[in-house]
Amino acid sequence: MRRGRPGALSRGMAERTLTSVGTAGPAGGTGAGSEDRAGPGGAVHERPAADRHEASRLWHVTLSVSGAEAPLQEVRRALEQLAHDHPFLLTSRYANDHAEIRYWEEARDLHDAAAVALRLWGEHRSTAGLPPWEIVGLEVIGRETYHQRVAEGYGPPPASPVGVHPY
Repeated sequence: MRRGRPGALSRGMAERTLTSVGTAGPAGGTGAGSEDRAGPGGAVHERPAADRHEASRLWHVTLSVSGAEAPLQEVRRALEQLAHDHPFLLTSRYANDHAEIRYWEEARDLHDAAAVALRLWGEHRSTAGLPPWEIVGLEVIGRETYHQRVAEGYGPPPASPVGVHPY
């Protein structure tokens, strides 16, 4: 079943069916890692072998956070620590009350890439000393879409050189 607005797919994007992710129970119920899907009437059907081992893809992630003002030096130091702990971060831009983190994530699908991105700030808040800001924006796009946008001149704003930079 397709979810979302009719006609919401961009040119060149394939339509995908959304699936939920959960945890598998002790009896091997349907959830994360399970290879079965419930069909009509609740019957469980095994996925075709081709669907079981989807190759990972690259996703461009832009995570925006915002909150109460914090000293610029502390924000910079925290983002530098996050980049040191997780070298996959491409660039971070920051001000005293908001920041943007851009990076590439390798994941099976958009749902998995978004889930990782949504956990990033909270899971590393204490270890990197990040401000107690909330996530106010998330964009996750496929590699092909990212390159298409850039080629057509309407992609994300040009990234600062790799690293942590003020706005």
